[in-house]
Amino acid sequence: MLQSNHNITITGSTRHMLYHYYELNHAVIAPMRLAVSYSSTFWNSPSNPMGKSPLGRSMTASFDMFERLTRRYGKPEFGIETISVNDKSYAVQQDTVLEKPFCNIECFTIPDLPKSLQSKRKKILMVAPMSGHYSTLLRGTVETMLIDFDIYITDWTDARLVPTSQGKFDLSDYVDYIIDFLHFMGKDVNVMAVCQPSVPVLAAVSFMAQHNDDHVPASLCLMGGPVDTRRNPTSVNDLAEHRSIDWFEKNVIVKVPFPHAGFMRDVYPGFLQLTGFMTMNLERHVDAHKDLFWNMVKGDGDSSEKHDQFYDEYLSVMDLSKEFYLQTIEEVFIKHSLATGQFMHHDELVDPGAIKNTALMTVEGELDDITGLGQTEAAHDLCKNLPKKKKLHFIQKGVGHYGVFNGRRFKSEIAPAITKFMQSQK
Repeated sequence: MLQSNHNITITGSTRHMLYHYYELNHAVIAPMRLAVSYSSTFWNSPSNPMGKSPLGRSMTASFDMFERLTRRYGKPEFGIETISVNDKSYAVQQDTVLEKPFCNIECFTIPDLPKSLQSKRKKILMVAPMSGHYSTLLRGTVETMLIDFDIYITDWTDARLVPTSQGKFDLSDYVDYIIDFLHFMGKDVNVMAVCQPSVPVLAAVSFMAQHNDDHVPASLCLMGGPVDTRRNPTSVNDLAEHRSIDWFEKNVIVKVPFPHAGFMRDVYPGFLQLTGFMTMNLERHVDAHKDLFWNMVKGDGDSSEKHDQFYDEYLSVMDLSKEFYLQTIEEVFIKHSLATGQFMHHDELVDPGAIKNTALMTVEGELDDITGLGQTEAAHDLCKNLPKKKKLHFIQKGVGHYGVFNGRRFKSEIAPAITKFMQSQK
């Protein structure tokens, strides 16, 4: 959420026109993209005898690279059609079960499972990060946990697509959404909050516990989340510490231009976030694209496909509402409000100490350079009235931030631990 602000300084009229410049740039290169498309078709044609020659492959690779680097990436699909359970393949059903202006709930189930397995399945509310990327970033997380649970995942809406008539969306609204989702799903629900949602989700469960809400979840798993960024701060945390809220508002907040549905809404735009995502590891991304080019020249389809799959997701970003973005920076990264007992929700102080029945598991990656070790674990200290038998802290060796919720180690070590923890709760 913060990394995209690194080294960005935009002031005055330039900031107000930033989104317009971005849209204009896309319009200007549209004719070039069309010309490249025709040229690529020519060199890729089976009837072109030069198509498979070194020259032909080089030309095709160059055109494909230009197309990828100038493409506007839309929202990806989850695309989870089948899954293997006990070495047998089953069809996956995806349904939109709840719709709100800034978020839908997508439900993933396996309707053809035998009744003996269906009866044992519990529900997980998987709260995806609202920090730039779409919820499809958790596609692998959904696939893995779907083997044992029915998955309900938050599908946050790109703020530039939400009309201003729908009102604002801030951190308190986020907390209210989580409470509404838990009420919708009923009792005995387990919650997974991946990265950014850890603070608002913990606040929501705390608020529910304070009000003796009988829809508090059975368990709560916080994964790589910035509960207390004073512990082992990273460069991302340091950035927020050394910038004021006014700086963030003046430098990265712009209005959505016409003709988007969210025309005139103040947002932190996705293309600025993407700039930060890329510049944080620019050398690595440049090397990756060099490798892609030479793999296309060599005709290495497997390596090219894996690269495409990663960057199709990585380069797909969404705008965040101004209120939510700025409040998150102030409350989570500057004031540390929840960690210091100052987090307010609707003029009421939120107390994680009120949680007495919701089991708490925290997961951290040993090599996480975004959320430092101990920042998520801090939740256990805040939930001071929760019995020790209902607490578990898990550190995964050898993984960074994204390895906490995706990849080989997640599938083989982290997910089984989460599953065991959730299934043990009554």
